[in-house]
Amino acid sequence: MPVPAAPPPPNAKTLGEVYDLYTADPRHTWCERTRIAYRTTRKWVMEFFGEDIGINDITREQARGFVQMLTQVPRHADRKFPGLTIVQAVEAAKQRPDAGVISIANVNAYLNKFSGVLNWAVEEGYLDKSPAKGLRLPDPVKKRDKRRPFSIEQLRRIFYSPLYTGCIDDVYGYAKVGDARPRRARFWIPVIALFSGMRMNEICQLKVGDIRTLDGVQCFVVIEDGDKRVKTAASERAIPIHQELIRIGLMSFVEEQRAAGQVDLFHELSPGPHGYRSTNFSKWFSRFLVNIGAAEPLTCFHSFRHCFRDALRDSRIDREVSLALGGWTTGAAGSGIDGIYGAGFRVGLLHEAINCISYADLDLRHL
Repeated sequence: MPVPAAPPPPNAKTLGEVYDLYTADPRHTWCERTRIAYRTTRKWVMEFFGEDIGINDITREQARGFVQMLTQVPRHADRKFPGLTIVQAVEAAKQRPDAGVISIANVNAYLNKFSGVLNWAVEEGYLDKSPAKGLRLPDPVKKRDKRRPFSIEQLRRIFYSPLYTGCIDDVYGYAKVGDARPRRARFWIPVIALFSGMRMNEICQLKVGDIRTLDGVQCFVVIEDGDKRVKTAASERAIPIHQELIRIGLMSFVEEQRAAGQVDLFHELSPGPHGYRSTNFSKWFSRFLVNIGAAEPLTCFHSFRHCFRDALRDSRIDREVSLALGGWTTGAAGSGIDGIYGAGFRVGLLHEAINCISYADLDLRHL
C-alpha cells in the first residue's frame, strides 16, 4: 500500500503567488524601466516553469535549464517573434541564424531579477534554498571594453558638424550646411555631457529650476522628483557648471527659458513610451553620429561620460571628488549636494575641481 504524500506546509506558495507578493512588497521603489524589466522577466519565468509550480518544487536542474534558455533568447524577441512564448521564440530563432542572441550581460540581468525573487522568498520563509544561487555566467566582455570614450577626432567631428557651425535647422537639416545656428536640446545636451559627465536622461529631464546657485556657485542639481528619475541614490548630486559652458552661453539660454515661463529646460523633448525624455533623443543621437561620420564601434552618447572621467584623471582630481561629481559614489558621504542633503563635498571644492578639466586638443572657441 503506497504511503500517502505528506501534505504541503501551510505557507506553501506557487511561483506565481511568490512573484506577485514580491512585486507588491512596498520596500521596492523601482523606476518604470526597472518595473518593465521585472515584468518581462516574470513573463519569461512563467512561460518556462509554469505559474502553478510550487516554489519549493523548482529544482537546480530546472534553474540551470532556465539559464541555458536565456543564453539562446534572440535579440528583440518580442518584435521578431510576436505572439510566441519565449520558449517558442528560442526555437523559432534557431531557424534564423541572423536573429542573434542577447548578450551575457543581459542574460545575467534577467537572471539577477529572477534570483532576487527567489532570495526574497527564502527571506520570507516561502523557500528553503534558492535553486538559482551562484548560476551567474562569466561575462567574456570586460567592463572597459563595453563602452569607450570618444576619440579627439570623433569629438571634432561632433562639435565641428553643421549643427555647431551652421546648419539648415536642428530638426531634419542638422547635418547640412546652412546659416542657422539653433541652440536647443540637440545643441546643448552633448556639450553639457562633455563638461558635466551627466547621463543622457539626467540632462534631458532637467527643469529650469534645476539650475540653481548654491553657495554662490551656479550648479546643475540632479534629483529625483515628480517625473524625474535617477539611476541610483548616488546619482542625486550637485554639479557646478563648468566655466566653458558659461562661456558658450548656457546661462543665457537658461534665463531665456525662465523668462518664457518654461518648466522643462529642453521642453521640445517629449517623453518616450515609458516616460523618459531621453528615449527619442537617444535614437536621434545615434543617427547623428552616423550622418556626420563620427560613429565608431563601442562608442555612443555614454562615451561622453567616459571622456569626462578620463579628463578628471588627467587633471589629477581626487578620486572621491571625481566619483561624487559623476554620481559614481554610494552612500551619503559622496552625494555632493551640499546645503540640500548635507553630508557631501563643499560646492566650492567641486567647483574648483570641475574647472580643472579640459580637452587640450579640442578647440571649441567657435561655440
